[in-house]
Amino acid sequence: MKIVEKIKLPIQDEMEFFEVKFKASMVSKVSLLNRITHYIVRRKGKQMRPMFVFLVAKMVSNGDFKEKTYRGAAIIELIHTATLVHDDIVDDSNRRRGFFSLNALWKNKIAVLVGDFLLSKGLLLSIDNDDFDILKIISTAVREMSEGELLQIEKARRLDITEEVYFDIIRQKTATLIAACCGIGAASVDADKEDVENMKEFGQLIGIAFQIKDDLFDYTDDKIGKPTGIDIKEQKMTLPLIYSLNNCTNKEKKWLINSVKRYNKDINRVKEVISFVKKNGGIEYTVKKMKEYQKRALDILYKYPDSEYKDSLIIMVNYVIEREK
Repeated sequence: MKIVEKIKLPIQDEMEFFEVKFKASMVSKVSLLNRITHYIVRRKGKQMRPMFVFLVAKMVSNGDFKEKTYRGAAIIELIHTATLVHDDIVDDSNRRRGFFSLNALWKNKIAVLVGDFLLSKGLLLSIDNDDFDILKIISTAVREMSEGELLQIEKARRLDITEEVYFDIIRQKTATLIAACCGIGAASVDADKEDVENMKEFGQLIGIAFQIKDDLFDYTDDKIGKPTGIDIKEQKMTLPLIYSLNNCTNKEKKWLINSVKRYNKDINRVKEVISFVKKNGGIEYTVKKMKEYQKRALDILYKYPDSEYKDSLIIMVNYVIEREK
C-alpha cells in the first residue's frame, strides 16, 4: 500500500464524500467557468490539505465529524487553488503537476478572474454558514502568504537573506496554509481554543519542515543522477546556501553572491556552488534543522490519546521529510 493511501485509510469515506462537495462548491452559472473548474478538479494532486483537516478534526474530537468540517476542507482547497492559479501567472509558468496551467490554456486575463472567483467562493462558503472562526483563520493565512511572497521578492533583489528572514518567509509562504488546515480541522469540531492553537502550531512546524525538504531537493540527484540547482538558477536563497554564506571567508562569500547574481544560468558555475555548499556543511545543517521541526511537530501529537487518526498524522509528518519528490 502506498504511504498516501495508508494515511488516508481512516478517513477514506470522508475523502470520497468531500470530492462531491468540493465539485459542488465551484459550480457557476457561467459555462466557461464550469469548463475551467472541471479541468481544475481533474488535475488535483494528493489532496494533503483536506487530509490534514479531516485527520485533525477526528483526532481532537475522538472521531466526531461535522458538516462544518467538510466546509472547512472545501474552503482550504478553494483558497489554495486560487493562490496556485495566481502563482502560475506571477511566475509565468505554463505547467503544474504535468498539466498545462490555466494561464497557458486560457491566458492571463481569464486565469486572474478564475483565481478571484475561487477566492470569493471560499470566503462566501464561510460567511453563508456563519463560520467566522474558520473565516478568520483562512483570511489570516491569505494575508501572510501574500506578505511572505513579497518579502521573498524584496530580499531576493539584494540576496541579503538571514536565517531569521528565511524562516519568516517560509513560515508565511508555505507553513501558514498547513497551519490553517490544522487549525480549521480543530475549529470545525468546536475544539477548545488551546486545541485550535496547538493544531495551528503543529501545522506550522510541519509546513516549515516540508519547505526545508523542498530546499534540499535542489542539492540531491535527480533521475539522471544530477543535482537540479533550480533554486540557484532562480536566485532563491534557501537554507543550505544561507548557511554556507554565513560560514565561509569574505572571499568565498563574494564568489558565492557573484555566482548567484551573475552566473546563475551558467551550468558549470551552478555545479560549483552546489559542490561548495555540500563541502561547507550546508546540507548536514539543513537536515538537522528539518529534523528539529519534525520532532517539535511530533511532540505536539504525542500529547493526544492514541487513535488511528493520530497514527495517520504521525505517518504524514514522517512522510513529509522522507519523501523523494
